[in-house]
Amino acid sequence: MNNNMLIWPALAQIGLTFFMLFRLGQVKISAVKSGQVDETRRALFADAWPDEVNQINNNIRNQFESPVLFYVLLGMLSAIQGANILTLLLAWSYVVTRIIHAYIHIGSNIVSQRLKVFKASVVLLIGLFLCVVWSMIVQ
Repeated sequence: MNNNMLIWPALAQIGLTFFMLFRLGQVKISAVKSGQVDETRRALFADAWPDEVNQINNNIRNQFESPVLFYVLLGMLSAIQGANILTLLLAWSYVVTRIIHAYIHIGSNIVSQRLKVFKASVVLLIGLFLCVVWSMIVQ
């Protein structure tokens, strides 16, 4: 399998992060225009913003936590020529769980639902990690 196939799920995950950044900008502009922001505190304090802004901010922070491992693992797989149908399936499944996680996070924000999806995404990361280890062993 072509190792470049691993770039697509990475780009999709990066696209999710850009989407959330764009969405944050929209929501912040709307909040400022509607007078929902404490202008004296907005530069330094999250409580100056409405909950919707904080939800998206928190989700963006999440996009720089476990996804960092995802990018590293995909880079390792690419470097060791470890792309195969399993790694591609795990990578795309991870991206899907991150999209679902973001949807819940900025929507209903039900923590129990978010946690289930987060756990699933971590299991997928562990699968990618094991694929890297296996590829290194059998080379």
